[in-house]
Amino acid sequence: MNSPPPDTIAPLREFVVAATQVAAQAVHEPARVQAMRALLQRLVAQDDWLPQWAAQPHALHYQQYLLHCDPLERFCVVSFVWGPGQRTPVHDHTVWGLIGMLRGAETSQRYQQGAHGRWLPQGAPSRLSPGDVDLVSPATGDVHQVSNALADQPSISIHVYGGNIGAIARHVFEPTSGAVKPFVSGYSAAQVPNLWDRSVQVRGALDGASGA
Repeated sequence: MNSPPPDTIAPLREFVVAATQVAAQAVHEPARVQAMRALLQRLVAQDDWLPQWAAQPHALHYQQYLLHCDPLERFCVVSFVWGPGQRTPVHDHTVWGLIGMLRGAETSQRYQQGAHGRWLPQGAPSRLSPGDVDLVSPATGDVHQVSNALADQPSISIHVYGGNIGAIARHVFEPTSGAVKPFVSGYSAAQVPNLWDRSVQVRGALDGASGA
């Protein structure tokens, strides 16, 4: 009997289903974030589900691929792909965000506003390795700079935000002058994964049963 082909996108689909249930049930943000963190921890514990097109680096700047956005924009899932040595500017999010490391490594340096409006590093940079999950939030610290920790290969992290992050008005900060520039990040591709076409697996199961 022939086995149906593997459902490689299943971990992401399962995350989306569970996260949608959390978004509907967990009214208070701390409970929602805690539950989402556990789900993201499970998702990045395996590295066999991310579509190839959502794992492609760009020679000049990092890529931000939308993997799913909740229809009510209560959360979204994004893959960030960092080329060697690439980094973000110092920026905020205005909503909570979870960063789960999938491949490679990245560093995050938090910032806080000091005297004369300047933005100063807050503590030492933290390093994320595969399986690690970090949190940013207006309630706990929302301004940081993220860098690929590897100089010779890409790194990929999976982010979950409390909104449609590509369409949220945010801010970039110039640390020395304190200058603030508004920005909307958008996304790096017009497509999203088709999580719901399970026809190949269903046909495979039917073919296997008929050939038994």
